[in-house]
Amino acid sequence: MVVLQEMSITQAHEGIKRGDFTVTDLVGAFLQRIEAFDKVGPRINAMMALSNTALEEAAQLDRYFKNTGKFKGKLHGIPVVVKDQADTKGIVTTYGSAVALDNVPEKDAFVITKLKEAGAVILGKTTTSEWACCWFSANGATGYEFTKNPYSLSHDVGASSGGSAAALAANFAILAVGEDTGGSIRVPSSFCNLVGIRPTPGLISRTGFCPLIKTQDTPGPMARSVWDCASMLDCMVGFDPEDDFTGLAATAAAMGLPKGGRYTAFLENGLEKIRKAKVGVVRQLFGSDDDLSCRAVNGVIASAFEKLKSIGVTFVDVNIEDLRHYMIYSQTYRVRSRIDINTFLATKPHLPADIAEIVPRTPNKPYLDLLSAAAHGPEDPTTEPTYAGRLLARDELKRKINCLIASLGLDALVFPDLQIPPPRFEDATNGRIETLKFPTNTFLSSQTCLPAISVPAGFTQDGLPVGLELLGLEYQEQHLLELARGVEATLEARMMPCEDSWAR
Repeated sequence: MVVLQEMSITQAHEGIKRGDFTVTDLVGAFLQRIEAFDKVGPRINAMMALSNTALEEAAQLDRYFKNTGKFKGKLHGIPVVVKDQADTKGIVTTYGSAVALDNVPEKDAFVITKLKEAGAVILGKTTTSEWACCWFSANGATGYEFTKNPYSLSHDVGASSGGSAAALAANFAILAVGEDTGGSIRVPSSFCNLVGIRPTPGLISRTGFCPLIKTQDTPGPMARSVWDCASMLDCMVGFDPEDDFTGLAATAAAMGLPKGGRYTAFLENGLEKIRKAKVGVVRQLFGSDDDLSCRAVNGVIASAFEKLKSIGVTFVDVNIEDLRHYMIYSQTYRVRSRIDINTFLATKPHLPADIAEIVPRTPNKPYLDLLSAAAHGPEDPTTEPTYAGRLLARDELKRKINCLIASLGLDALVFPDLQIPPPRFEDATNGRIETLKFPTNTFLSSQTCLPAISVPAGFTQDGLPVGLELLGLEYQEQHLLELARGVEATLEARMMPCEDSWAR
């Protein structure tokens, strides 16, 4: 019997090398677990569609290993699930919309091809919010059924990579592909006690992903540990001639990044690095203690800071002038998402050509108000009078952060990913949380296009996960991963959910 819970890349590879199990055994066991818990039992509802070829691909990898005595690549035989925003050959891909329930791509997204070349086995697609433009997990493709948080089945997983997060937390796979425009890797990572990194946009190709804001979009890895996250990132980055943003990936490679040739090269030094670190605490991003939910998060973060201080980490409170104005005004969802989605729809002649034809102007669910606003924005963003000002504000905020980090000699900025723990499903409709003012801090990284990583910080008293975010300068993914490894080793906050509670 293959013990799947909390299995890492290293453990999977060691098991295959020892002959404890084959890739076919491993893939089969994960598929059986999905069958047992996703649509029945606790009904996690993390999976949208499963691959019909996963076991065949696993068998091919077993033959390769038997014949050569070698692994195909760094992810040989590793089961991976993919956010339903990325095209996957032969697997239904809906982008969270009922209009695409019959959409079966004929070609893999560039990143999926890279993962397969590294030996990964794609198990299937995970739920995403509708057109990746909502903070809650329910979407039209699932009949607006929420994806359940494995740590508390009455709570949401965040969006829009919530299905990927739930699948990892429920041990349906070892790794997951997420995508982050405004926080869609880090929000569900925080809510599901995972590690997720938003890299500098352009390190990873978006070809084959339905966009939301092309200037901010980036795929990224999600995992249960920093090591696995870094290992997956190694296999995702790279230049793609079909995505001109990835000129940044070519630049990074020319600069000799990552150092040592891989993001895992110096992870073992993470604890030493965090002990010597000087980080800036952005207090403006903490919620008020007058709010019980915010107080719960603040308590977890305060406890994490105390543990980190005890090993030598230096914390410096910092202030970013007019931060709230910048984070609100520099958003461009309602200005340019329509044109970006429509450029993708133009490659899908069997789907409507305009997102405004798909999404109603008046949202049919309260939590879809941002999507409706984005879908019915201007057909050409340059005709919007505020567009240039928003871009200028975004760039000004980025300069402010760069100068702040440099002038104080900081290793990173630090703050909670969100001001609240995972909300209940009813919070999507009862007015407690305004979706256009969702209390997330992830916009700071997204709108400045600076890299950031979420790492587990601990749990509230009622057992809900809380994530800590580290934000750095462009190209500092390796630095952030090493800091995150030190945080991970110090806090030891990763815990698997209690499956006994699923039966209640």
